[in-house]
Amino acid sequence: MATNPNLEVVSDVRREGNYQGRWWGKILDLREAREQISTALPLIVAYVFCYSMTMVSIMFAGHLGELELAGSSLANSWATVTGFGLMTELSGALETLCGQAFGARIYRQLGIYLQASCQISFLFSILIPVLRLFTKPILVLLRQDPEVATAAALYIKYLIPGRFAFGFEQNIMRYCQAQGITLHLVLFTGVPFGLHFALVYFLVNRTSMGFIGSPAAASISIWLSCLSLAMFVIFSKRFENTWKGLSLESFGNILKILRLAIPSAANGVVIFRR
Repeated sequence: MATNPNLEVVSDVRREGNYQGRWWGKILDLREAREQISTALPLIVAYVFCYSMTMVSIMFAGHLGELELAGSSLANSWATVTGFGLMTELSGALETLCGQAFGARIYRQLGIYLQASCQISFLFSILIPVLRLFTKPILVLLRQDPEVATAAALYIKYLIPGRFAFGFEQNIMRYCQAQGITLHLVLFTGVPFGLHFALVYFLVNRTSMGFIGSPAAASISIWLSCLSLAMFVIFSKRFENTWKGLSLESFGNILKILRLAIPSAANGVVIFRR
């Protein structure tokens, strides 16, 4: 039996009216709550997948011995403060700028901001490994066990390639978030996360790489997630208004993004240190 659309609308209105008439309906907007949850929940899941890749690598490295567990854990903490956390906060400027551009319907500007932010992430990803060359002496200076510091320095060296991809990935996720495209992020981060288990197991236990196979697998999986997101942006029709290809115009927006990104990054480093 066919349903009358008008009756459904009336039913929805009555339902909302009943909600508003109750005490909790006066302080909670159910429609707004549903929209917030439908947007936020996929983002939460996607970010959990992103950050869990390195944790899974630590789990597999830990099965090799106590020294390997201590070294990989220390390396991941150091990498988070000086790299992963920094890359996440640097991309924070896109939340403001892309949100403003999308709200103002200047859609092409979102792609320009994305490129400029990726250029900034690339620059910082080059500078950070210079600090990584001194990981062992810095950790020893901070009174870490020399053997653990040596293992951490070796581990973090193979995380460096993944740092570039992680920065790009965070920028793309903020770019999608500004447009309300969040559900797809779960797919393009979840599949690489699932494959990461098999990859890290193979490199650590089935090859001669052993301990270094753990961070190497993390770098590969992060790159896989980054490239899949990039292909989604380039080839999906959802972004035909906001992505018009590479443009030299992006270089002119670097300083604009840095004005927001640097304070955000500094604040993020302080938080991660705590």
